[in-house]
Amino acid sequence: MIQLQTYLNVADNSGARKLMCIRIIGASNRRYAYIGDVIVAVIKEAIPKMPLQRSEVVRAVIVRTRQELKRDNGMIIRYDDNAAVIIDQRRNPKGTRVFGAITEELRQLKFTKIVSLAPDIL
Repeated sequence: MIQLQTYLNVADNSGARKLMCIRIIGASNRRYAYIGDVIVAVIKEAIPKMPLQRSEVVRAVIVRTRQELKRDNGMIIRYDDNAAVIIDQRRNPKGTRVFGAITEELRQLKFTKIVSLAPDIL
């Protein structure tokens, strides 16, 4: 469950390290975002001399949450951190690598490029 002002780790090599959620894309009155939702975030921490700089506003898709994800078959998935992958307007990732495990639900939501870059899919 990601809400406004939530800090997230960046799970790709785009140059950002930490993001802060400032808007959830979708309905105008949504309070929480879950895995697979697109958010608008501001970069709070970045690696020097990379294309993305601190205080830049970007779009990102949430790939991991500390809140449990319950599947129809009864399986419950929970991660150790909240993480997102930075994307462009066409929903393609800005980085060339994705770190850490992601869920199978991203494939159903048409984020196939992110799924193909990930090392583990749960």
